[in-house]
Amino acid sequence: MQRWSLMVAVLCVGAAVTSATAAEKSLCERLGGPSAVSAVVDRAIQKLSQDERLNKKLAKSDPTRLTTNFKAYIGAATHCPGVKYTGRSMKAAHKNMGVTEGEFNASVEDLVQVLDEFKVPEKEKNELLALLSPLKKDIVEKPGDMTTGTDLPASFKPAPPLKQKARPKKT
Repeated sequence: MQRWSLMVAVLCVGAAVTSATAAEKSLCERLGGPSAVSAVVDRAIQKLSQDERLNKKLAKSDPTRLTTNFKAYIGAATHCPGVKYTGRSMKAAHKNMGVTEGEFNASVEDLVQVLDEFKVPEKEKNELLALLSPLKKDIVEKPGDMTTGTDLPASFKPAPPLKQKARPKKT
């Protein structure tokens, strides 16, 4: 009887350790790691750029800056190892873009479609969306306006292109 008690205790401890290990995985890991996060962001930017409801808002954006910062933001938010977001605040980055609530919602719809394309499980999809939803207050400048496809206001000044890092010369 004592042997069975010991075996049950060992199995319970093993199950608890396995469960704790699974719970400790970062969202980045559960999404498939940094390369998977990068692939999702690449596809999301492609989709946003092709969406007539949104592409006018991206017309003056430097594609390299947009991609680099989006990957860093999502990577940092999902706890990808070694990833830090050093871009501007969402409020500063979207200042004077005149983003409507409809355009914000359209961007979320596009992101959800991309996550579905990548077969991201509901739990992880909802966690990622929960991380991004508080940004709405910093991005939307026209709450309640469900219009999409609006032009950038003349007052919008895009961030300058990212400077390319010098590549070492081959000898």
